[in-house]
Amino acid sequence: MSGVFRSTNFCIGAVLTGSLFLLMLLSFFYLPYDPGAMDLQLILAPPSGAHLLGTDHFGRDLLSRLMVGGQVAFAVGFFTVLFGLLVGLLLGSFSGYFGGWVDVVLMKVIDAQMAFPGVLLALMLIAVFGTGMRNTILALGIMSVPRFTRIIRAGYIKHRDDAFIQAARLRGAGPLRIMYRHILPNLVNPIAVTIATSFAGAVLSEAGLSYLGLGVQAPNPSWGRMLNEAQGYIFTQPLYAVIPGVVLTLLVLGFHLMADGVRIRAESEP
Repeated sequence: MSGVFRSTNFCIGAVLTGSLFLLMLLSFFYLPYDPGAMDLQLILAPPSGAHLLGTDHFGRDLLSRLMVGGQVAFAVGFFTVLFGLLVGLLLGSFSGYFGGWVDVVLMKVIDAQMAFPGVLLALMLIAVFGTGMRNTILALGIMSVPRFTRIIRAGYIKHRDDAFIQAARLRGAGPLRIMYRHILPNLVNPIAVTIATSFAGAVLSEAGLSYLGLGVQAPNPSWGRMLNEAQGYIFTQPLYAVIPGVVLTLLVLGFHLMADGVRIRAESEP
């Protein structure tokens, strides 16, 4: 993994995501304005010294709402990936290492879930659990489990009969020690790629659900919800719609560039 920092793709992606992450962190300590505060005298105001990105159709400061919307994007991405990784690691490691009926049963369940289109599955889960940030994370987390499970399972199948694993067994190492002490470190690269792409997918999916009114609910800022609110004002206040879309694109692009950087470096390693 150390050589990944010499990858141009990874460095560009890290700069993009790191910059937006710092902007999100700043929002916990400083905001130009209350993101929910309305000023009806400044409706759809253009950028100015007081409002660097202008205001929306309620006179709310766009920069402040954009910064708080970053909290939503990173929180949804982080907890979605955490859920998918933990569940996928548990299922994938047991399925790949032990094989047999355990593998057959788990893969049947995973295949059944993957048979559903991702967006349709998310809509079904939100219909059951309800809207809101917590339920959005739960729905997207469940959607991310098959991806992690398959990647991790493939890695365990690849390494479970390697010479160093056979040597560990001869030394008396138990299954859990072999699974998580000896095999898991060899899966860092594919897991890192999956984390990055899953994070980007979760951010994009949350924005899509919020755009449809099924994700984060008003008055909480979300980049997807900001796009929904701005669609009727794209000609009168273009930045209202353009800025959330650009920031969302840069964040997703950044994570995919980092994933490409890790993948390319991993493929070049002997």
